[in-house]
Amino acid sequence: MTHNNLPGITKTSSKCIHQAQNRAGLREWAGLALLSLPTILLGLDLTLLHLTLPALAIDLQPTSTQALWIMDAYGFFIAGFLITMGTLGDRIGRRKLLLIGATAFAIASVIAAFSTNASMLIAARAALGIAAATLMPSTLALISNLFVDPRQRALGFGIWATMFGVGYALGPVVGGALLEQFWWGAAFLIAVPIVGLLLLLGPFLLPEYRAPNRGRLDLFSVALSLIAILPIIYGIKQIAKHGFALDAVIIIAVGIAFAFLFVKRQRHLADPLLDITLFANRTFSIALIVLLVGLIAVGGAMLLVAQHLQLVVGLSPLVAGLWMGVAALAMIAGGIASPLVARHIRPGFVVAGSLGLSVVGYLMFTQLGSNSTYDVILAVTGLALAYLGNGTIAALGTELVVGSAPPEKAGSASAMTETVQDLGISLGIALLGSTANAVYRYTMSDQLPNELPINIRETVSDSLWSTYSIASELPTGLLAEAQTAFTTGFHTAAAISALSIAILSILAAITLHRIAIYSDKN
Repeated sequence: MTHNNLPGITKTSSKCIHQAQNRAGLREWAGLALLSLPTILLGLDLTLLHLTLPALAIDLQPTSTQALWIMDAYGFFIAGFLITMGTLGDRIGRRKLLLIGATAFAIASVIAAFSTNASMLIAARAALGIAAATLMPSTLALISNLFVDPRQRALGFGIWATMFGVGYALGPVVGGALLEQFWWGAAFLIAVPIVGLLLLLGPFLLPEYRAPNRGRLDLFSVALSLIAILPIIYGIKQIAKHGFALDAVIIIAVGIAFAFLFVKRQRHLADPLLDITLFANRTFSIALIVLLVGLIAVGGAMLLVAQHLQLVVGLSPLVAGLWMGVAALAMIAGGIASPLVARHIRPGFVVAGSLGLSVVGYLMFTQLGSNSTYDVILAVTGLALAYLGNGTIAALGTELVVGSAPPEKAGSASAMTETVQDLGISLGIALLGSTANAVYRYTMSDQLPNELPINIRETVSDSLWSTYSIASELPTGLLAEAQTAFTTGFHTAAAISALSIAILSILAAITLHRIAIYSDKN
């Protein structure tokens, strides 16, 4: 006898029974809690050194070039290896890759903590980046295995995105607090107990998944992806630090050329490293665009707000970090609440609405003035609204990207979301940071006294950071003029962000309004 012959049993009730059977239990939620730990760690390591670099520089005496690589090597190698590691996890097993990568991460963290010279620390940071590239897509893809029910899966993605954002925002706070009690290397040792817990509980709480009919890893595609991504990221970071220069543009052009060759090869492989056909799905492509542009704006905002609080308002790095941590609470709210709201309102409208609030935040930045308490409140409130939109698009955008891909391609799709988010942050720092600094330089070119020594003139013309470092040598009032010039640059970058996010909000509402990721069909 079938259910259709039983009185009182309808198709709707059958769907409800099916959905109830698919709902996650305590073990799955415990698995998500476990995955949150390395996710927070990954975010922390991106910003942990922002406050520890001066103390580190005293011990290791790095050159200026080495200091840049100490800061950048981690994110640089994450971006380069994400696509490869996401696909590798689909082939050898996502849990297996997660545990192997976590072990490597812990070992590299210990080496970094006890580095005796700058070259050793750079190598350790590079190893950390490669290991982190195994963790990011693995944690994200495993969530799609833990949660079959689309509502629970979206909430899981929201929690994941929130934990990563919280780690990123709290990096300076944790780094500053540890530096006050211990030495600079203590910041790296946070990874050891977290990895130990993951290795202990992971085999029991996390499922294993390998893509069916998985082929061999195409090593030539791996090489092409690295030669494509690494020059692009390197060129962007050079532009962020030194402004637009011919060599940086050439490096980016080389990366783009190899990216074209990479895409061409993927189209002809039966089992590609990155399935280009995923981009034929409009939801997949639009969600990636939303993530990219949204993260560009947030990346620029984080950089400029941190500088404004310290160099204009005059807060210490630790206090500035704490204020930014308060703003990060909005990211938690957006990441967790948006999947719940999207159960009743289509996700395209949820994304559009949250981005609309972010526009208000960026417009608030255009009203920042000098060093007053009002400015702190205005900056933190504006950053909170920007974070709110970021938490929403990270949660729902990730669900839309990974949920639109076939299960066997979830690792590759999740790697794409990570690559786009890392690229967005880098582009935000490069484009908006360079825009603000260009306005600063243009404004200060008319403010410098003719009798100012050439070395001081060059330092003041470079950036507010460099001006602040020689504040005691400056004529009366010149530092205040430099702060005003920086604020003007911040206003310009914020206005560009507001316009871009407003357009993105309209795009999300128009193109994603028919998507219902929580319908009964799921």
